[in-house]
Amino acid sequence: MRKPIPPTTRGVLEIDWPLFGELCRALALKVAREYDPEIILGIAKAGVIPGVVIAAILERDFASMVVTRKVEDSLPVLLVGPPSSVKGRRVLIVDETCDTGHTIRLAQSEVKAAKPAEVRTAVSFKTGAYEPDFYSFETDKFIILPWDKEVIEDGQLVTRPDYAKYLQSTR
Repeated sequence: MRKPIPPTTRGVLEIDWPLFGELCRALALKVAREYDPEIILGIAKAGVIPGVVIAAILERDFASMVVTRKVEDSLPVLLVGPPSSVKGRRVLIVDETCDTGHTIRLAQSEVKAAKPAEVRTAVSFKTGAYEPDFYSFETDKFIILPWDKEVIEDGQLVTRPDYAKYLQSTR
């Protein structure tokens, strides 16, 4: 499912790969200073990307689970739960953004049901009222991530048509 188009009053923040890398490094440092996870659990799809980067930096195991919204503005649903390897371990759940916290709370509930030693949450971008345990950057703008910016149409890599006018207005 595609992310909703931003309201025009909210603004757009386009993130490029170098900035994304710096944000992952900053998030890994924040986590390392306060928590020692044994396994990083990325929420697929977009949370897998910062999750695996953070796992690499912290030299920890990585796994994923799938939480999605089948219809825009609906509550998230679990498609694939956490692996059994979270049992008895300190877990860090990672997603790319959080606004309401519905996705992270669902993931956290499913992980807790698997009996970890401890579970904490982290996101690259805090975009709403929900407070994860760790985050890199806080903004009220609509985030366009480097992996969301382009798609393939007719065999060519193009700017996502639904983002094109927003990207042009930020330049």
